[in-house]
Amino acid sequence: MAQKLQTLGEFIIENQSSFQYSSGELSSLINSIRLAAKVVNHEVNKAGLVDIIGAAGDTNIQGEDQQKLDVYANDKFIQTLTNRNIVCGIASEEEDDFICINSQDENHQNKYIVLIDPLDGSSNIDVNVSVGTIFSIYRRITPVGTPVQLEDFLQKGSEQVAAGYVVYGTSTMLVYTTGDGVNGFTLNPAIGSFYLSHPRMEFPVDGNIYSVNEGNYFDFPQGIKNYIKYCQKEEDDRPYTSRYIGSLVSDFHRNMIKGGIYMYPQGSKNPKGKLRLLYECNPMAYLAEQANGIASDGFKRIMDIQPTELHQRVPFICGSKNMVEKAEEFMRNA
Repeated sequence: MAQKLQTLGEFIIENQSSFQYSSGELSSLINSIRLAAKVVNHEVNKAGLVDIIGAAGDTNIQGEDQQKLDVYANDKFIQTLTNRNIVCGIASEEEDDFICINSQDENHQNKYIVLIDPLDGSSNIDVNVSVGTIFSIYRRITPVGTPVQLEDFLQKGSEQVAAGYVVYGTSTMLVYTTGDGVNGFTLNPAIGSFYLSHPRMEFPVDGNIYSVNEGNYFDFPQGIKNYIKYCQKEEDDRPYTSRYIGSLVSDFHRNMIKGGIYMYPQGSKNPKGKLRLLYECNPMAYLAEQANGIASDGFKRIMDIQPTELHQRVPFICGSKNMVEKAEEFMRNA
């Protein structure tokens, strides 16, 4: 007899006691993200059939052109999290400032804030390449019942209580951690339920894939250039395979399953790095560490960086332990 697959809802209930704040709030929050992801997935799968692809005509706070699906996904996640009355604040890569929820309600006792990249890699939508959603969850540090403040969002990644991503690809998966390993759930579109398909996901200690936009090679720091040459050299188990999709979620997901390293270093075009610490790097770093991997800026642990602004950018190197440590060695010795 085939083994019955466990749904995401069943998994959350069964494992709620392993979470140190097992009040049920976090479980409801994960369920809300699941619901919004299903709505966004439905629209992503209609891209090309309806007027949902292409630029929306606006730019976000980073000065990047917003895609129509960026705006749609941002609205849906904010709407779902707000309507369910389970968070006290939201910060999105697509918003200039954080959103304070129910700040005038004296009985508002919600403790969690969410930082989200609603649609990572959205420029790939037009060419039918996988995109994703990234989320990060913290407990607020200002008094419960008062309006959230900027300091609630500017916490180190090490203070995260949960993080995850949704990848909208050949199948749709929700992958997340609450600090007790990483588990992946695949959506069955016929009945609209996520099922546990990838329990206890981990990066292989070694890998043979390196993911970096080599078109920017001459703009990279010397240490990264030296590491790329190391990856390409015919010696021992090298050369490694180069694989770069351009959607962080997709590159990370592949490397976690197969073993590899993802790099987006700083350069003259992006002197502080390109990826956002709060919406992309911290949640992916938390997932990586929970999956036996490493996330670094080339010199130090990503989750030890003290944020100073909502849309702060940092260099990002993440993946299999031995590969990241070797890249850091090249950075130190450059």
